[in-house]
Amino acid sequence: MAMEATSLRFAAAARTLGQVARREGLVAPSFRSPPRTVGLDRSIRRLPTGVVVSVRLRDRTWVAVLADMIDGVVVANLLESIDASRLRTLLWEAVAAEAQLELLPADRRVA
Repeated sequence: MAMEATSLRFAAAARTLGQVARREGLVAPSFRSPPRTVGLDRSIRRLPTGVVVSVRLRDRTWVAVLADMIDGVVVANLLESIDASRLRTLLWEAVAAEAQLELLPADRRVA
C-alpha cells in the first residue's frame, strides 16, 4: 500500500528541501498546498519576495507529492541538464535520509 501525503510530512519535507537548496547556494522556495488553480497537481509562482511551489496533497501518494516538490525546487532555480540532475539526486537523498530517521526509535535518533 502506498504511503499517503500528509500535511506533517509535507512540512517536514519542505524544511529539508529548503535546507538543501540553501546549502547549495540556491533559492529555497516556499511550499504551500493546494495550488490555487483547481485541477493542477503543482504550480509555481514567482513573486517579488520569492518563489512559491504549490502542491496538491489530497488523493495522491507521498512519492508523487515529493516528486512535485523536488521538481519545484529545480524549476524555481531554473536548472537544466546536469545541474538539475545533480540537485534532484541531492534532494531525493535528503528526504530519504529523513525518512530513515523517522523509522528509528526515538532513543536511537541523532539530534
